[in-house]
Amino acid sequence: MASEYGLKRHFNGEAARLIGGKIRAVHPGFDVEGYAAEVEERIPGKELKDRVLVLTEGLRTRLPQDYTEAVPILLAILGDELAEGEGMFNSSWFLMPVARYVEEYGLDHPDLSLDAIEEITKRHTGEYAIRPYLEQHRALTMERVARWAVSPSHNVRRLATEGVRPRLPWARTLGVFVKDPRPVLEILEPLRSDPSEYVRKSVANNLNDIAKDNPDLALGTVLRWTEESPTPETRWIIKHGLRTLVKQGDQQALALLGATGGEHVRVPRLSVAPAEVAVGDTLALDFDIENTDDRAHTVTVDYVVHHVRKNGRTIPKVFKLTTLELGPGEKRTLEKPHPIREVQTRRYYPGEHAVDIQVNGLVRATGRFGLRT
Repeated sequence: MASEYGLKRHFNGEAARLIGGKIRAVHPGFDVEGYAAEVEERIPGKELKDRVLVLTEGLRTRLPQDYTEAVPILLAILGDELAEGEGMFNSSWFLMPVARYVEEYGLDHPDLSLDAIEEITKRHTGEYAIRPYLEQHRALTMERVARWAVSPSHNVRRLATEGVRPRLPWARTLGVFVKDPRPVLEILEPLRSDPSEYVRKSVANNLNDIAKDNPDLALGTVLRWTEESPTPETRWIIKHGLRTLVKQGDQQALALLGATGGEHVRVPRLSVAPAEVAVGDTLALDFDIENTDDRAHTVTVDYVVHHVRKNGRTIPKVFKLTTLELGPGEKRTLEKPHPIREVQTRRYYPGEHAVDIQVNGLVRATGRFGLRT
């Protein structure tokens, strides 16, 4: 197990002993060591979600088979609510199998399960557990979510937005909300200027999800929010919620964020060096940017690396660089090191890669470099 990394490495026999010990304190007779031994036997070769399911299944066989009797036992081990800024993976990561228990076994008891999810999310998160309830008990669940959106608990308000995200990472896509996100936008309304950063991040991520599939609806919502809620909190949500559209060069999104005059800006010089690199090297971008207009403009500058794939095709990846105020006729030089390093979500292949410099989403210069692996 020494080579294991990431969150999955925590879900093992020791995690089972931790959970089991807490359960035995409120439910005497719980077989802690048998639970731990089963988990250790079943987890080798499994990734995070499958490991969590192993721990969840072990709970199912050792707790009362009546779900309505088992859930109160699990809720009794939750502990205190997390404060703002207290990460769920720092102190309450071990509750992931508890949330999974409600997700897997509670669909026949939706009211009890939604109550449980509300309590779990105060100490961990219910964003994954709620997904099957949205699919099988949508009206009931959305009624509950609307109440959560005005909860005094920042953790519960965050669940209201995170749980209904159409494209929540690591979770099943909610196709009904991809097609029509208006019910989701109704949930976001009371959260558009939330005092909690934890909640605001979720609202922005949800808005970004919606913008991927329904850009016009997202932009219309943002325009209205700009007029109705001119607060720093709303401005922050809008900026981060439009990030995909900004990367795509959507001119309306850029204008809403105050970017102007991209059509007047040129990049007369671009250097991409060295001409050939290997994984582990650092690419140096060096270029001039010039405002040719007789008016000042605010411009967003990004660069795009077109990564070569195994089949020879390329996939663009946009990297944020800076936002500049350029005066009339002003010219500046920008430099940016770009490390070519391995990441879990990207594999490098040899070949010629292109690099674009984008100003307000408009390509203004292109350079190239070779990659050897």
